[in-house]
Amino acid sequence: MGLTVKEVMAHYFGYSEFKPGQEQIINHLLHSRDILGVMPTGGGKSLCYQLPALILPGLTLVISPLIALMKDQVDALNDQGINASYINSSLSVGEINNRLRRAQEGYYKLLYAAPERLDSEQFSRLLASLPLSLVAIDEAHCVSQWGHDFRPSYLNIGRWIDSIPQSPLRAAFTATATARVREDIINLLGLRQPHVVVNSFDRANLHFSIVKGVDRTRFIRKFLDTHPDQPGIIYAATRKEVDRLFEELTARGYKVGKYHAGLSTEERNTTQEAFIYDRVQIMVATNAFGLGIDKSNVRFVIHHNMPRHLEAYYQEAGRAGRDGQDSEVVLLFHAGDIQVQKYLIEHSEMAPELKQVEYSKLQSMIDYCHTTHCLRQYMLAYFGENASDQCGNCMNCGEMETRDVTIDAQKIFSCIIRMKQAYGSALIASVLKGSKQKRILQLGFDRLSTYGIMPEYSIPEIVELINLLASEDYLTIDVGQYPVVYLTSKARPVLRGEQKIILRLPPAPTTVQVESELFQALRELRSRLAQQQKVPPYVIFADKTLRDMCTYLPCNQADMLGINGVGNIKFEKYGRQFLDLICQYNNNPEPVKEPVIDTETEASLKDPGAKKRKAAPSQEPKEKKTPTHLLTYQAYQEGKTLEQIALERKLTLRTIEGHMLRAAEEGLYIDWSAFITPEKEEQILEQARLLGIEKISPIKAALPEDISYFTINIALLKARKRLA
Repeated sequence: MGLTVKEVMAHYFGYSEFKPGQEQIINHLLHSRDILGVMPTGGGKSLCYQLPALILPGLTLVISPLIALMKDQVDALNDQGINASYINSSLSVGEINNRLRRAQEGYYKLLYAAPERLDSEQFSRLLASLPLSLVAIDEAHCVSQWGHDFRPSYLNIGRWIDSIPQSPLRAAFTATATARVREDIINLLGLRQPHVVVNSFDRANLHFSIVKGVDRTRFIRKFLDTHPDQPGIIYAATRKEVDRLFEELTARGYKVGKYHAGLSTEERNTTQEAFIYDRVQIMVATNAFGLGIDKSNVRFVIHHNMPRHLEAYYQEAGRAGRDGQDSEVVLLFHAGDIQVQKYLIEHSEMAPELKQVEYSKLQSMIDYCHTTHCLRQYMLAYFGENASDQCGNCMNCGEMETRDVTIDAQKIFSCIIRMKQAYGSALIASVLKGSKQKRILQLGFDRLSTYGIMPEYSIPEIVELINLLASEDYLTIDVGQYPVVYLTSKARPVLRGEQKIILRLPPAPTTVQVESELFQALRELRSRLAQQQKVPPYVIFADKTLRDMCTYLPCNQADMLGINGVGNIKFEKYGRQFLDLICQYNNNPEPVKEPVIDTETEASLKDPGAKKRKAAPSQEPKEKKTPTHLLTYQAYQEGKTLEQIALERKLTLRTIEGHMLRAAEEGLYIDWSAFITPEKEEQILEQARLLGIEKISPIKAALPEDISYFTINIALLKARKRLA
């Protein structure tokens, strides 16, 4: 085509600029040099081999460990006008042979395959007969026993490439690799004097926090309530814990799926697909889930238990915010997690040398949970990268609540001693609360001097405080069916009044994060198009692209092509529908009807300035469209319910409620008595007077569950109107 690398990237992928490390990797591949790329999740590894594949002659083979990743990337590539396919165990022999034949004929530019396929001598011979110019190995850390996800099948890759006559380029990519693992990747995959690019491991958009000693399920419920409509992953250590959390959250009405190795392949695939297609909002899973999952808009990752080492933790955390948008990473730490991980190492079948390595990695993870310094700096230092002392975007660098718990701790320690250090936290908390349960009376604990000395706390709150003291090494909690709480030597000076316990704790989540009305509408349009095309929503446009549309409000084709992630091919397929919707919400005339760019001609792609210029507006007057909130109001005036309007207009009920509030703000009459009773209105206003109206979430938390955010907004709107 005679295009530059950047022009090819803009045409097919819709990007105008490279991410760090991408350009030098691509240029070295195009100059026939092997590559090792260590780039954080979301750093754009896939473009580093997909773009050269379009320019290099012949075929690029991508070796990837998971079927889901192959399918997602192939769907996205084909949607961008790039011929790509995959070969894995989900296909019949006939389908595999047909795809290999088409690859031999030069139809595909990229072909994906799992490393286990190379174990078949016949299949590896067939692959070797293809016109390979580049072999890209994804998740390359799997080749090393010192990595966190060793897979024996990866050891065959280097030998197989050595055996084929084409001698293709080799490019290995991973998100997390220490210096020792990088050395293994180079040697075991046979990279020839590779150019090594180690990008910063920093994911600046991720906010890291560690929450100690809380009731984990209760914390998760509150977190989900304050982050509505946001996709997220919750990792738990065991299948049993995944099942329990899934049942708990499902019963409370959350859109949740579960994933672990105990489920059938069909069940796992169905749930994974539901998460990728946004039919399920939250995935509760063991660490079996996530490797290679190409979902860019995960807004949070919560670890229900402490992982064994930082490599796995950082890779799992990195599944949040791959689109570069702000996201949360929360680790819920209990001291008992340490004993569980030690038990798993001790009873594993690893060689003694590897067990020592695992113990060392575990200690680094424990130290991370206890550090008072910047969490990001600690992790980056672990991977050999220098960082400033304060990142400003982690729990330890942000606002912390300082709490002196010395007196409460002395009460707890004293009670544990009087109970002979022979019972668990629930019974200890019940004694401190002054519970009259039968067992306490039978054991005579109601006669202890510590009985009922913490009446101001609930039993769950005392249990959380016990767990918090255990996480700070003042207490030890045995692992077992009936965990017993003991004092450590660190508690003795506190009991004697020689030391205080002052803890720095993160504030509880309170802010309800609500997306804009336009973003919700664009997301709904994307979802409908994705269903029609049978592809995941992010294949249409990523969340970041939709947010850029909300920010810049493009009003014509040239403006839309200036949005990151909108290429010529994407615009031809979907751009006009998104433009129409943006103009409708922006209360503008219909978009200017410009001629469609002929993407097959080189001239249309060789003018990068065209993306930045706006087309001259038409001089002909355009008929104004009725604003969307007024269409809703008109339907309401016709006697339709809000639910009926939402169904007819194919919008969410929350969007319709927003339309009604906007109409009322503009002075249109609405009889609110159908939506709020005087009693509920008074309840809301009473809490508003107590808590203020800067944030609605504290008001919502203080009210009965049947009072919705819509009802609260009605009461506050009516109050503002009365004061105006």
